Amino acid sequence: MGAVRLQETLTVDSTRRRFLQTAAAGLGASVLPQAQAARATTQLTAGVLMQQVRAAGPRTTAWGFNGSVPGPALRFRQGEDAVIRVHNRLPQSTTVHWHGLRVPNAMDGVPQVTQPPIEPKDEFLYGFRCEDAGTYWYHPHQSSFEQVPRGLYGAFIVQEAKPLPVDREVVWVISDFKLDGRNQQVEDFGRVVDFGSGGRLGNTIAINGKAAGAHQRLQVRPNERVRLRLVNASSARLFLLDFAGHEPWVVSYDGQSVEPHPLREPLLMGGGQRTDLVIDGTAGRGEFAIMDKRDKGTRLATIAYAGKAVRARPLGKPAAIQPNRHVEPNLTTATQHFIVFEGGVLGMPAIAAIDGKKLDVKTIMEHHGLSWTMNYTAQHEHAMMHEPLFRFRKDEHAVIRMINRTDFEHPMHLHGHFFQVVAVDGRAVPQRIWRDTVVMAPRQEMDIAFVAENVGEWMFHCHILDHSAGGMMGTIGVE
Repeated sequence: MGAVRLQETLTVDSTRRRFLQTAAAGLGASVLPQAQAARATTQLTAGVLMQQVRAAGPRTTAWGFNGSVPGPALRFRQGEDAVIRVHNRLPQSTTVHWHGLRVPNAMDGVPQVTQPPIEPKDEFLYGFRCEDAGTYWYHPHQSSFEQVPRGLYGAFIVQEAKPLPVDREVVWVISDFKLDGRNQQVEDFGRVVDFGSGGRLGNTIAINGKAAGAHQRLQVRPNERVRLRLVNASSARLFLLDFAGHEPWVVSYDGQSVEPHPLREPLLMGGGQRTDLVIDGTAGRGEFAIMDKRDKGTRLATIAYAGKAVRARPLGKPAAIQPNRHVEPNLTTATQHFIVFEGGVLGMPAIAAIDGKKLDVKTIMEHHGLSWTMNYTAQHEHAMMHEPLFRFRKDEHAVIRMINRTDFEHPMHLHGHFFQVVAVDGRAVPQRIWRDTVVMAPRQEMDIAFVAENVGEWMFHCHILDHSAGGMMGTIGVE
């Protein structure tokens, strides 16, 4: 396999780069016996395609997996081994990151950190055990500011050992496209102005690759119970979802179960976040708008009633999903750390270094296109040589205070781990839930706590992917 050949040519002095030397060399095959792996391998092909995004007009040229946007929803049972061979038929190199899944570091899909990029016409074999049930997703981590909005993403579902009792399950991957009058994607990826502002926003919101609007319908029968798995696969857009006439039950965030509770205010979903809702057909009849309440508000879809009642009366509060295994962080003994976020078009980053080299701010802004810093440093996307923001001992309990000195929101995503938000602006959070991505508001301070269980070097970055490419990207090391 070409990925293996490329990997064998890499020579890096840093100890953490040893992951690159073994990532492709049979790790996927080691998850399952070779014969069983051959029968169980899932094939994913990244390529160029045509898809009818808008209802009227020409089809849109997009990039996707297995000929569609989003790619196929990959489904596994909790505890099952996943073996996935990724074929690259794109005009540029790529990888696949399994967002939210606690995988071995070599399988995390981060170029120059956990594996070499998959070159065009080449392939890479991923293999890992699906330890955690829940709603996850997959997408590239190579030039993600371009490849994700072009359409390279899909849902990854790990079914609980004891599934939540519902009548039906629906998966919505929500994203957006920036299309011109001919329904073609606007080729303005990687603009510095997007890197330093709110990111590149599309003008066409889509649900499962089709333009959103009143015609997008969630068909329900009276008193039917539907599990709706929501994935925000947008590269920059945050959603504020409102379900008119209904109070869905929230049963999980980022794949991690919570005590079921009714959604009584609009649901904020930052880039990369997932939420599982249980919607009961309690209205009985009629049509109800599902709105994105951000800015002036946009109608995304319609809850539409049809057919006979499934049961005489609503079911009431659903049971809680069996939680995944987590070690509760000990806040008393946890080591304390901080990250200061600065920069953007409305502020000036206090940069000390870029990719490990000291440079002045003017040079960095004009010649490198980097607008953001984490602890006064910036780096290009997946720079080959850099230092982790922090190094942790395995099983170390840690608290990181994130200090947002910018005027923008940042959905921060930590690879390989789940964490709890334990304080906001210095005030303790009474209900601590597990997440892998959290939205940090402008000028906000937020404390997250976790246990560094997963050995390796792990990305920690903003999931507004233009921000990530613009410098808001780093790693933590667990040794």
